[in-house]
Amino acid sequence: MSFQRAQRLLKLPPYLFKEIDRLRDEVRQRGVDIIDLGVGDPDQPTPNHVIERLCSAAKDPATHKYPAYSGLSTFREKAAAWYGKRFGVKLEASKEVITLIGSKEGLAHFPLAYINPGDVVLYPSPAYPVYFSSTIMAGGEPVAMPLLRQNGFLPDLGAIPRDKLAKAKVIIVNYPNNPTAAVAGLDFYKDVVEFANAHGLIVVSDAAYTEMAYDGYNPPSFLEVDGAKEVGIEFHSLSKTYNMTGWRLGFAVGNAELVAGLGQVKSQIDSGAFDAVQLAGIEALTADQACVASMRALYQERRDVLVEGLRGLGLEVEPPKATFYVWCPCPKGLSSADFTKRILNEAGIVTTPGNGFGEAGEGFVRFALTVDKARLAEAVERMGKLGL
Repeated sequence: MSFQRAQRLLKLPPYLFKEIDRLRDEVRQRGVDIIDLGVGDPDQPTPNHVIERLCSAAKDPATHKYPAYSGLSTFREKAAAWYGKRFGVKLEASKEVITLIGSKEGLAHFPLAYINPGDVVLYPSPAYPVYFSSTIMAGGEPVAMPLLRQNGFLPDLGAIPRDKLAKAKVIIVNYPNNPTAAVAGLDFYKDVVEFANAHGLIVVSDAAYTEMAYDGYNPPSFLEVDGAKEVGIEFHSLSKTYNMTGWRLGFAVGNAELVAGLGQVKSQIDSGAFDAVQLAGIEALTADQACVASMRALYQERRDVLVEGLRGLGLEVEPPKATFYVWCPCPKGLSSADFTKRILNEAGIVTTPGNGFGEAGEGFVRFALTVDKARLAEAVERMGKLGL
């Protein structure tokens, strides 16, 4: 018997990273030694003090019951305190913070709270695929805002088609940016707030990479701008900051009404994050942040090795100020897919083609800094032998 899937699924392309895993495994089965610079999954372990707190919390029978839908009040309080210390943003934990089962979950569910069929969601391109897919799942129309190199990979708000803007309800921004590694300043966020007020838009800010920054740079929060909390919600994750990708823990903060709308959806769909994981998250947020500084230093060293190597191959790549990605232009004459396939098949190097993040990503490839310096140097050496 054959079963027809829902139209919403038929509108979606294959999930980018699942397809990359498939191609990688095909090459590995040929006996090739793979250097995986594709999916951005930290290779370092979760800090010991966080693991120890999870272990002790998991042994407490009180954590084995259904968690609160919006998260432990103590986790939300500590998340609010962390935001206040890090960004100077004051949050009311009971109303303006909600626990997430990873920021991806929250970003995926948010459109269900505010998007009706036919509503437009303005999203950056290239971008994390969940922005597009969650809009489709909610019945909305995703409209891309191209991120171009000549604009510093910031969207040109004035170039959005007027007919689409008239139907727009949400605008998504993501800085530090995945995949381009671009950063945004407070002047840009001020423009976004003004734009949102002028056109009645909800601002969704994906801030998963604010703590992965280099050379003394500290990325700001969208919520630092006056009026931002009146129009927006920001999503944060413990995944990259504390090497907790598999733990699935994050939080959303901002406008109380928007937080409540997301909470209403979540109460119908999931039962909240495991209390023991939230208690470990409290440990991560409140303990000494030396582990985060150490990770920044490690990624900065890796960034420098890879950028120097790619430049030595003649590629015009810029060292990123934040994220653990390097957004690299393809060699002349090669498309994103061509470059990715060639270095995978001929050199055993996994990367992510820029066009997989959207049409505006064509001509670029994303390298993840999630292997050690020696392997990054080896990757450059292998590419050099291809005569690109």
